[in-house]
Amino acid sequence: LLKLEELLMLSLGLYLFSFMNYSWLLFALLFLAPDVGLLGYLVNTKTGAAFYNITHHKGIAIALYLTGSEYAVPLLQFAGLLMFAHSSFDRILGYGLKYTNNFKATHLGLIGK
Repeated sequence: LLKLEELLMLSLGLYLFSFMNYSWLLFALLFLAPDVGLLGYLVNTKTGAAFYNITHHKGIAIALYLTGSEYAVPLLQFAGLLMFAHSSFDRILGYGLKYTNNFKATHLGLIGK
C-alpha cells in the first residue's frame, strides 16, 4: 500500500512537470541528482544521514516548488518537482529517510530486508 502511495506521488510529480517548459531529457539526466546527499557519508554516518535526508525530504521539495510557484521562479519549481519525484521513486524501492546509526536503517525499515 505504501509503494502504491509513492507511485501515485511520483505520478503527480511527473504530471506537474509536464506543464513546465523544461525538457524531459533534462529531467531524466538530473533525476538522480538528489543522491548527491550520499556524499555526506564520506564524513560519517551522522553527516551522511543529515545530507541525504535534506536532499530527499518531501517537505523541502514541496516548499521549493511552492516558493517557485509563488515568486515565478521556474528553476525552484523544477528543483522541487525533481526532488519530490526522486524521493517518491526511492521510497518505492525501499530507500527511506536515514537514521544516523547505520546507512541501511531508514524510516521504512532496513534496506534489503
